[in-house]
Amino acid sequence: MSEAVQPFRIAASDAELDDLRRRLRATRWPEREAVDDWSQGIPLGYVQDVCAYWAEKYDWRAREERLNRFAQFRTELDGLGVHFLHVRSRHADALPLVITHGWPGSIVEFQKAIEPLTDPTAHGGEARDAFHVVCPSLPGYGFSDKPARAGWNVDRIGRAWAALMARLGYGRYVAQGGDWGAMVTTAVGLQDPDHCAAIHLNMPIAAPDPATLGSLSEREQGALAAMQHYEQWDSGYSKQQSTRPQTVGYGLVDSPAGQAAWILEKFWAWTDCGGHPENVLTRDELLDNVMLYWLPATGASSARLYWESFRTPNLAEVAVPTGCSSFPKEIFRLSKRWAEKRYTKLFYWNELERGGHFAAFEQPETYVGELRACFRSWR
Repeated sequence: MSEAVQPFRIAASDAELDDLRRRLRATRWPEREAVDDWSQGIPLGYVQDVCAYWAEKYDWRAREERLNRFAQFRTELDGLGVHFLHVRSRHADALPLVITHGWPGSIVEFQKAIEPLTDPTAHGGEARDAFHVVCPSLPGYGFSDKPARAGWNVDRIGRAWAALMARLGYGRYVAQGGDWGAMVTTAVGLQDPDHCAAIHLNMPIAAPDPATLGSLSEREQGALAAMQHYEQWDSGYSKQQSTRPQTVGYGLVDSPAGQAAWILEKFWAWTDCGGHPENVLTRDELLDNVMLYWLPATGASSARLYWESFRTPNLAEVAVPTGCSSFPKEIFRLSKRWAEKRYTKLFYWNELERGGHFAAFEQPETYVGELRACFRSWR
């Protein structure tokens, strides 16, 4: 296995962009929904509006250049090529940090946070807040390779991330993530405690403590109601991707309108957006993220992470020091006493007033502040 680390730049071809526009213009649309809200799914009028903008006005070349301002690389880990951002701080004592996205996210989620994390003195912080940031694309996502054989679950990804940090020369580091990134980050902490000093999660996963069910707090009651809503009305994508990812992939890889709708509905459901995703993120930002699924055709390969990891969920007790930031519109919102039953060295806990599932994307200043506060004692 090669341990070489090769520079990488995002570079879509003109042919790829022409094909995208052709497909958008030739979309065969369904009839509109039979309601006046999002309860049957993302509305036809909005998807048509976004796709018209995507085809005629969205400037990928400018967005591509913006993403390429960060140093990017690829390397082989456990037989798979992995794409990652690696942005070193100019501050000598910066703390190495590996950040992991989830679905339907990408490295795009972190582009507004990377510069404040790596250069805090230019963004309202102090030199002691500096991080060296490593931000990989999950296997089957973005510009990482697509696994050709089963086995790439969150535990294996966690081992790969530990190997990546070692390859980059970081003998001691911290890790952070939400969504699948939270599970991968937890796996890193479980498997590499000699080098991973602490972890931070913005969607910790733990079961409600049965001992508390007779004395639930208002927050815990709300968390259980949110879980029930998710199971009944919001988890269809998850059931499909965890059972038949290949089947859903055909439509997602073939139709840019289908791929956009599949992703953008979740940005409506999971952001703290007051009813519309463009209240919190720009249309260009939303499409930047969709492009990291469309260009590398990852509709099926990204979905397979559900098939891989739902089969063997690892809910082991976590002894690595853990910090958590809980955003009010997160899908799963634990209470502190539920979280510390699994994360036994929970040293940082904060409940925020604004924000949702895509914390770094929606509320970058808050997200950066949480990481600074959480990891200050681990430098």
